[in-house]
Amino acid sequence: MLLLDHFRPPLSTRRHWHSFHNAWATYLASDLNQRLPEGFFAEPNVQFGTEVQFGIEIDVAAFEENSEALTLTPSLASPDASVPGWQPPTPTQTIAFESSDAIVEVSILGSEGGPNLRAAIELASPANKDRLQQRNAFVSKCETYLREGIGLVIVDVVTTRQANLHQELLERFAGGSAVGSANLQRIAPSSQGSEQPHADQPPGFRLDGSYVGGYRSVIDCSSAERSQPSAAGSLQIWYECFGVGEALPTLPLWLGQQLCLPLLLQEAYAQTCRSQRLGN
Repeated sequence: MLLLDHFRPPLSTRRHWHSFHNAWATYLASDLNQRLPEGFFAEPNVQFGTEVQFGIEIDVAAFEENSEALTLTPSLASPDASVPGWQPPTPTQTIAFESSDAIVEVSILGSEGGPNLRAAIELASPANKDRLQQRNAFVSKCETYLREGIGLVIVDVVTTRQANLHQELLERFAGGSAVGSANLQRIAPSSQGSEQPHADQPPGFRLDGSYVGGYRSVIDCSSAERSQPSAAGSLQIWYECFGVGEALPTLPLWLGQQLCLPLLLQEAYAQTCRSQRLGN
């Protein structure tokens, strides 16, 4: 089953996109739970906003149940045994950034100790891409994940909003770093008024289609240990565009610095379509 347009007629008049995304998140979590190593589990997270303008948040989170009991070794980054021959591909792009120690936050920690978040899969909604306030909230959440070393994948198949959350996330990271700003592959307006990528964009890059972005932050711990004001880091990026009528790509999902699994978006999408009686 290739990608359908869940946000425009005729499908949008017959089915609710949020019901489909809810089921899709469930199948993604179910697939991950069959392949995650001992001590990890994935669960879908669906949150309904108190106001219509804040929409619905749907994501999948992967947790580590006991970080002390499980020591990650390089062998865990080897190909997933359930997907023969798979290796994490070379990042599409890498940008440098500086992690600041100027953080103001309130943390509420339980004394019993619970699961630790290691990765998040965000399924973008129309509300996430609508107003500046919503976009900033979404990007800020993703930025927080990455600065804390949490793996991230953004899946955006929304066809009724043109904002590119991936681009806004990259600009957030590159904004405070001269090196990052210099390396950031930007989007420029075309003469026709639509936005087009520069020539140095990754092959197949386009702003007006659906896309998935995978992200892994790598922090130079040695600089942090020397009590420098900020620790140098880099953001590794896997980015692929596609459109309605095309298959969804497989991206690496990083859980920390060493453990990586292929995120089988197309397989979970096809299973969701079958369960929802969509297509053939």
